[in-house]
Parts: sequence; structure tokens; C-alpha cells
Amino acid sequence: MEKQQSAAAAEKDGQRSYRLQNATVPARPLEPALYLVATPIGNLADITLRALETIAGADVLACEDTRVTRVLLDRYGIVNRPFAYHEHNAAEAGPRLIAALAEGKSVALVSDAGTPLVSDPGYRLAQHAIEAGYRVVPIPGPSAPLAALVGSGLPSDAFLFAGFLPVKDKARRDRLAEVAAVPATLLFFESPHRIAATVAAAAEVLGEDRKAAVCRELTKAFEEFRRGTLRELKAFYDEGASVKGEIVLVIGPPQARPAPEEADVDALLKALARNMPMGKAATEAARRTGLTRKELYDRLLHLKDSNES
Repeated sequence: MEKQQSAAAAEKDGQRSYRLQNATVPARPLEPALYLVATPIGNLADITLRALETIAGADVLACEDTRVTRVLLDRYGIVNRPFAYHEHNAAEAGPRLIAALAEGKSVALVSDAGTPLVSDPGYRLAQHAIEAGYRVVPIPGPSAPLAALVGSGLPSDAFLFAGFLPVKDKARRDRLAEVAAVPATLLFFESPHRIAATVAAAAEVLGEDRKAAVCRELTKAFEEFRRGTLRELKAFYDEGASVKGEIVLVIGPPQARPAPEEADVDALLKALARNMPMGKAATEAARRTGLTRKELYDRLLHLKDSNES
């Protein structure tokens, strides 16, 4: 209580600060700009010193959920009133934040967890600020995709973060087919109640032998990395395992394969098309050959037209 009172007193005197253990640290004034501040994805100790100083020193602090941000502020003795900026009020709140920049104020934007603009609407605010000629300053720090990537044990020299996969099964499989041949490790956000279906779809579209990791509750008390092939992960989730918490699905890059002969591809497409719709046949052929679904679908259309002429 005494620490909160001392921080409030400092704020009243015009001196902004944050608290580290038992020490109150003054926050230097910020130049007018939009600051994009990464915040912890679970463990509050992951906050950076620069992030604390920026959050404490900003004239305006914008966040997704004021209740979530308040927990972080209380932990570090920061007296700054958070201003809600999220998907549902962006049209109204965004112009108010740009107006604050126009008045020469510093604006800090934080998400509920992780780095702003990654799978949240904050990029629109950054776009407007840039178009209006204001500085945009990233304050780097925690990021769930990067934490999952380095903890997965999968290749990290090239990676593609693809956000959330579609909810509907067909759209999900189509999206997986689009990125199947990308020569990079794939990263997706996923929810607990959909992870079993997503792993099953990935095993079918990308191939059961492809290595992957389900990274759950990163930096939190029940952090878990479940690694294996997509076949092994599918078998685990098929058993009805109870899954909770936030998830990043990491899938390793495809294995290099020799280019298939054109005649072999045509024969495969014809065989598959006898028993399934063209789209599904192209998806299955993509999984078996490593070629893109679009390329194979176009090839199948050509074969169909040739047969009919």
C-alpha cells in the first residue's frame, strides 16, 4: 500500500515512475510518437526495462483490455490510466489517438499479451500514424510465435507466421494446402477446442511424417511442448486428451523431394479424380508430390478438357 501511495504521489508531482522490487525508478519524458510496446505473454517478469519506462512515461496509454493491462501496471507500480483501443472501437478510438499525436503527445500501444500488431487490429493505427507523418517506434519484447519457434526444436532459419487458420474444415484444409510447399517452418495460433481437428487436417494435407510441435501456455506455470510427427500428434489428440490454454502450432518445413515426372503426375491425378471431387484430388496430389494444389488443380482441369474434346 505504501509503495502504491509513493508512486501516486510521484505522479501527482509530475514525476512518472515504475517500481522494480523496492526501488522507484523515474521514467524519462518521451518524445512525441506512437510507441508499440511488447508485454509479457504469461510471466510478468518478462517485461523489459524499456517497456516499463515507455508505459510509465507515455502521455496516453492505449490497450486492448484495461483490466488486463491494469494487472501489469499494478505489478510494477505504474500510475497511468489505460485507454481502451480494440477491434470494436477502433473507428472511434483511433482518431482520438491520432489527435493526441497531433497535440505533441506520446502514445503507447500495448496488446493484452505479446507484441502489438501481431494478429490484432493495431496495425491500422500504425498505418494512420505513418500516413499522417508521425514517428512509429517499436519497443520489442515477448512474442508467442518466436517463443514457440525457438522452443520447438524445428528449423528457425526461415519461418512463416500465418496467424489463425480458418474455423471451417474445408477452408482450413485449403489454407494448409496453399502453404504446404513453402520452404519454411510454419507457425499458427490455435484454440484448445480446435487443435485436434487442425492437427488431423495438417497430417492429411501436409503429410503424416512432417515434424511438428504443439506449444501450449508459453512462459506460464503449465508450459508444454509436445513434439513429434503429425502422425504421432494426431494419435495423441485422437485419444481425447483434455487441452487448455493458448496454443502455437509449429510445423517443420517439407522434405525436399525429386520433381515427379509429368506422366506420373497425370496418372495420379486421373486415379484420384475417379474417386473424389477435383479439389480434394488436387489436395491429395499436392500432399503426395510436393507440388502446389493450384498447379495440380489447373493440371486436372486441363486433363478434363482434353478428355472431353
